[in-house]
Amino acid sequence: MQKNVCIAFLGNALHDSRIVNLTNSLKDDNCSVKVIAFDWFISGKPYHNETYEIYVLKKKNSLIFYLKYAIILVRHLFRTNADIYFAEDFYTLPFVTVIAKLKKGKIYYNSRELYAFIGGLRNRPFIQSIVKIIERFFITKVDLVLTTGEMDSHFLENFYGIKNTLVIRNIPLLRFPEATIDFRKKYNLPPNSFILLYQGVLLEGRGIPLVIKALNNLPETVLIILGDGEHKKNFQKLADKYDVGNRVIFAGTIKQNELVNYTAGADLGLTLIENISVSYYHALPNKLFEYIMAGLPVLSSDLPQMKRIVEKYCVGEAVNLKDEVNIVKTIQRLVLNPDQLKKYKENCFIAAKELNWQEEYKKVRGQLLGIE
Repeated sequence: MQKNVCIAFLGNALHDSRIVNLTNSLKDDNCSVKVIAFDWFISGKPYHNETYEIYVLKKKNSLIFYLKYAIILVRHLFRTNADIYFAEDFYTLPFVTVIAKLKKGKIYYNSRELYAFIGGLRNRPFIQSIVKIIERFFITKVDLVLTTGEMDSHFLENFYGIKNTLVIRNIPLLRFPEATIDFRKKYNLPPNSFILLYQGVLLEGRGIPLVIKALNNLPETVLIILGDGEHKKNFQKLADKYDVGNRVIFAGTIKQNELVNYTAGADLGLTLIENISVSYYHALPNKLFEYIMAGLPVLSSDLPQMKRIVEKYCVGEAVNLKDEVNIVKTIQRLVLNPDQLKKYKENCFIAAKELNWQEEYKKVRGQLLGIE
């Protein structure tokens, strides 16, 4: 029997691999899927087809932005009759829960972060307490809480007293590089350049300042950043401050279907997430698995879930970010040890055969769709 599914997300769903992969897998399982999503006026373009409704709103005034977003979302939810409703983040959770209850559909909440404990709220206790109150009320009303890692599941179960969590890690499709980008040629870099890569949103707590500072002691090393975000200008100023601006390249956002070819063009992928909040301490980011899929050795912080993956599959190294000297020494050692990097690269391709979306979805499809 065909199931109707509605997915709501405050963000551009077409740029979100978790939603795109889930949508495609559900459609492959004969589900009819409708995605309602929202982007910002600065970066986004509206997009509408039989599956996706992407709205673009101005974000100059936050109150007006959220009011418009809420009106459009509620209107769409009332018009939609689905068997399963996905609230893909905290911001859609209240609206989806209320309307899905009225329509007697199942409700799945994708807690892709520990929203009450994200880094940006660590110094905003009032906002943090409001998020906790709202999430505590609604999370107990949903049928299933999806998380990106076991530690998040255990935390939410203990904090909110729930038992209905399901881990779906942020893992890319099984797709190996086909036309690797030559960064040295693209950016006219010296042939002996060692290329570090960060890909993802540019936010605080992602270790980027630590790497920019380390470049002073890594003269033949270049940092390429794939992505954009609110801290981009801060990082550009920091690179100029340390006089390494010519070795920090902001390459912008890359389309999801092209990303693996860019990722594969570097020598070492960075997931140096800092321990500035509970959510960050539990981090198991998509970029870690994207590096592995592209055959790119990883340098991660030694936070538990990332370290476990890096060491289990022997795809790179994990470092303590409190020791800045050790970050430099670890990179220097890898620069001088191409055989070790080659071994890590080979292990990445082996690990990717297990760490991919197709395998991850097989584990959870029965629970998602209510089938054996």
